[in-house]
Amino acid sequence: MSSVAPSPILFERCEAHHLDEVMPIMTTAFSPDSGEAWTRSQCAGILPMAGVAMFLARDPASRATYGFSLLRAVADEAELLLIAVAPTAQRSGVGRALVDHFVAFAQGCGATRLHLEVREGNGAIGLYRAAGFKIAGRRRNYYRGANGQYDALTMLLASSES
Repeated sequence: MSSVAPSPILFERCEAHHLDEVMPIMTTAFSPDSGEAWTRSQCAGILPMAGVAMFLARDPASRATYGFSLLRAVADEAELLLIAVAPTAQRSGVGRALVDHFVAFAQGCGATRLHLEVREGNGAIGLYRAAGFKIAGRRRNYYRGANGQYDALTMLLASSES
């Protein structure tokens, strides 16, 4: 099933002051039980690091923020560290647009190996598979949430495996 984004999407690179827009999406897009959400200080701490970029997905006319992605691209590798879509924009194509933007941005930086990790059971696994990612491994008890520990699945973009 393919979705259509709410409107054309503008991708805007984030600075630390954009965390005021990011954090409400973070808290509503992730269950507090999963251990997947990052804190404001974690986001602020990683943003200045080399190779790290955060992007907002916005409506170009209203400037409403649909979601965001956080990534790291170093040498020939890139990792999608975090992606979240506001509940009102979920299942509309924004998540897929963010993943596609990550792939294009990473490849534009020279990355040939693109990967991510996701909590086992997270509905986004289907999104990542549809974008060409395949499960490549498992990290046992990686996520620690309010209701226990969860495995992380590591996923690799199929075309970047060679």
